[in-house]
Amino acid sequence: MSPFRSHMRATLTLGLPLIGSHLAQISIGLTDTIMIGWYGVPELAAAALGATYFHVVLILGMGFALAVMPMVAAATAEDNTAQVRRVTRMGLWIAVLFSLISLPLFWFSGPILLSLGQGPDVAANAQSYLRIAGGGIGFAVMFTVLRSHLSALEHTRIVLWATLAGVLLNVGLNWVLIFGNLGASELGLRGAAIASLGTHGVMLAVLALYAARARGVADYDLFARIWRPDWEAFGQVFRLGWPIALTLLSESGLFMATMIMMGWIGTLELAAHGVAIQIVSTAFMVHVGLSSAATVRAGHAWGRRDIPNLRHAARAALTLSAVVVALNIALFLIFPAPLIALFLDPTDPLKPQIIAIGTSLLAVATLFQLADAAQVMALGLLRAVQDTRLPMLYAVISYWLIGIPSSYVLGILMGLGGVGIWMGLVIGLAVAGALMMTRFWQGPARLPEMA
Repeated sequence: MSPFRSHMRATLTLGLPLIGSHLAQISIGLTDTIMIGWYGVPELAAAALGATYFHVVLILGMGFALAVMPMVAAATAEDNTAQVRRVTRMGLWIAVLFSLISLPLFWFSGPILLSLGQGPDVAANAQSYLRIAGGGIGFAVMFTVLRSHLSALEHTRIVLWATLAGVLLNVGLNWVLIFGNLGASELGLRGAAIASLGTHGVMLAVLALYAARARGVADYDLFARIWRPDWEAFGQVFRLGWPIALTLLSESGLFMATMIMMGWIGTLELAAHGVAIQIVSTAFMVHVGLSSAATVRAGHAWGRRDIPNLRHAARAALTLSAVVVALNIALFLIFPAPLIALFLDPTDPLKPQIIAIGTSLLAVATLFQLADAAQVMALGLLRAVQDTRLPMLYAVISYWLIGIPSSYVLGILMGLGGVGIWMGLVIGLAVAGALMMTRFWQGPARLPEMA
């Protein structure tokens, strides 16, 4: 078998459970959006805003959690068991500290959203959601640390099963708490928030139990004396993680800015944007899963300083990502209305207007499928070689200096509305994808073979 085909098979074997787990994890927010959409359009707008706000904060913490993955992959390639344990433990420490620091952002989210131009009712409803759901931020970041640890050790099936179980639990709790079934109080948005909080806690418990006791990973003795600080490993994770965090924050900030601009236009536009973003984000999770697989595969090669296999791993992951791009484009062009209708009450009189707006947004989304896939795959490969600082700079320039201004000019100043705002997304993502791909292929991938 050729090296390329071998890497394709290995990437699929590792990547499919990771794709499934990423899809399942985003499905928690997806099911919240769908079920709140059945509850009411004003609540849908608030849930979409609240979920995006939560995701922006989460993505910052995930940067440190994702730093664990290439470090564990490289340490595994070097057969350095102690280093695997050290960096994962300190990743968990950072997750706890981050959650404590971020809690005020959720508690005072209402005034923050008001200052960003959101309507009083939407901001108040989003705050009621975030004050509860925000309590799960630590669970979510620690879950990502353990997911990175287990993925780098190629124990990906448990990640998939834990996340799928979380989705089913979230759906059941939503059904009970949002709508007041089985004798429970009808809590609406607050019910969705309680369901998400409980779901994140259960998912974390499942991965922690597996990491502590399962064959093949229990020998790392991950939780023994976890209360003892290891400042050297803490610094290593922090130094690699903060550029990843700011890179992810730059991208999620771009999407948050578009959400805010859509709120300036109107509640219907904000609701349609929230639905379309959920659909696009769900499709995007396939690329995120492949990117994680690329980080592990390329990270193992980088740990061995095996440059030819580094290139083979990269080409295999990018080929698979390109196939997914083509499928996503076809899906958005052929089935936009049925996809959007999934999120709406069939009897809602506003349904046709939201579908019309959402369909136009999904048409624009076909344009940035390739760009968005390129940037996330390049980021996964650059993390594998522990190159995070220059990609962070690329992200800030692409998203904040190019993407957000483009959305504002096209959508607000030129009056193109939601379509113009999403065109700004296309421009920012395209610049980021081009810069990051060039960085990888003109940098680590061009190094001579190392003895």
